[in-house]
Amino acid sequence: MPVVLDPDAAAAYKAFQEAGRPAYETLTAPEARDYYMQARLVSNPQPPELQSAEPLAIAAAHGTIPARIYTPKRLRQKDGLAPALVFFHGGGWVIGNLETHDVVCRKLAHEGELIVISVDYRLAPEHKFPAAVEDAIASAQWIADNAKELGIDASRLVVGGDSAGGNLAAVVSLDARDKGRPQIAGQVLVYPATDFSRKHPSHREPETSILLTHSVIGWFMNHYMGDADISDWRASPARAKTLAGLPPAYVLTAGADPLRDEGDEYAARLKAAGIAVAYRHFPGQFHGFFTMGKLLNQANIAVTEIATWLKALD
Repeated sequence: MPVVLDPDAAAAYKAFQEAGRPAYETLTAPEARDYYMQARLVSNPQPPELQSAEPLAIAAAHGTIPARIYTPKRLRQKDGLAPALVFFHGGGWVIGNLETHDVVCRKLAHEGELIVISVDYRLAPEHKFPAAVEDAIASAQWIADNAKELGIDASRLVVGGDSAGGNLAAVVSLDARDKGRPQIAGQVLVYPATDFSRKHPSHREPETSILLTHSVIGWFMNHYMGDADISDWRASPARAKTLAGLPPAYVLTAGADPLRDEGDEYAARLKAAGIAVAYRHFPGQFHGFFTMGKLLNQANIAVTEIATWLKALD
């Protein structure tokens, strides 16, 4: 069936078109990052008031990984320790940072009544694959190792992210399963990139080439992967030999999204492997809507649903 945008999504898309923003693939990576930040400023909803939002430096082999730790006013604590969500921002592994996803992290912390740590992993093309993967894995492990000092219950550590961040969360979950550490209690995969082959039908449908266009996906991919093997499961988690033994998952997909089919398939494969999956599809939304709560109320609904799912993990 043809994809039909919801009225508010269609209005938002029209506004972005009329703004005359250049296509990312015509820009340098630094220029694209600036435009992406500008778009977030006009689409982010009002953030909730938290107890604190502080910088955090995560130790890694190459130095430190910048991060931000969000603590809401109300926490679900057990023996003085709270659950936590390690969040990896979207942006095709090329754009995005702590600021572009600041509001959504605040909302998740507030509504989920848990600590959120947003990770500013290294970006391509300055740092190609697997730099982002290495940072994501190192961050999750460091947070688990230092959980008590951070006020976190290491047995209630969840990873999550949107788009490229959903990819990294899926990869961290696989790596933790294979290594036996850290313990991951759940994974939140918001329209995740799971297969770099781009063979799914949604990568060819004209209706899905909205904001995250088919051509800009190639631009992101070239910047991030270069000549690396796209079948490497650390790039394409759907290529992992098995998805058995992974933590429970919340998987969200959008109808007008090139990544729709691979996200749908990943959710189905998780279920087939015996993993508890909460699957949510927003048929009339486009890729990227999750952070646009000022313009799209379904983004706020999605945050609330994820927060509810996170609470249910307890």
